[in-house]
Amino acid sequence: MERIKPTNACALLVVDVQNGFLPGGGLGVEDGHTIIPTINRMAEHFEVVVLTQDWHPQDHISFAVNHLGKNPFDVIDLPYGKQTLWPVHCVQGTFDAELAADLHIPHAQLVIRKGHHKSVDSYSAFLEADKTTPTGLAGYLRERGVSSVYICGLATDFCVAWTALDARAFGFATTVIEDATCAIDVNGSLAQAWDDMHAAGVHRIDSSRFTPKSESHRS
Repeated sequence: MERIKPTNACALLVVDVQNGFLPGGGLGVEDGHTIIPTINRMAEHFEVVVLTQDWHPQDHISFAVNHLGKNPFDVIDLPYGKQTLWPVHCVQGTFDAELAADLHIPHAQLVIRKGHHKSVDSYSAFLEADKTTPTGLAGYLRERGVSSVYICGLATDFCVAWTALDARAFGFATTVIEDATCAIDVNGSLAQAWDDMHAAGVHRIDSSRFTPKSESHRS
């Protein structure tokens, strides 16, 4: 098995590792907390690390409570397309929106906050759900000389997958570190997400592919 040793042209994108997506959070992902040690280890391999953070206003359009008669996981039509409705989660300035306390990546240089516009959701780290409003991440990565991104975090079938698909659309070689992600998996969303990512040319690996840090230091 060929080992991976990231270069300065590689970046790690750590997606939404926040209290709101951990068990007990507003939109807790089962076993979501278990991937944090793997993410911390992965981050040690990368010079360029970007974190993302869901950052919703209380009246956000994706919250089911803001739509009369609707329930979490219902799907509605909005001007930009289909929108899954969610429980209230990651509201700006709350504990739910904070990055997980066990996430330890002190050398991360950038935090992208997304979902802060009340009238449009934002799963991807690159574009809001309207597919036209950029976060600025693509430009940042290009200015840093990055051509390849590795993605981990929460949740595999939504924010991770959308980030991966947009990374490919922006021309980055894209890899998802599967054992450093966890899924919500509602209505077959996980299988669909992997199918979509595979079709777009997103690679799928696990963390064992990375050169152990001790070997990396000797090389």
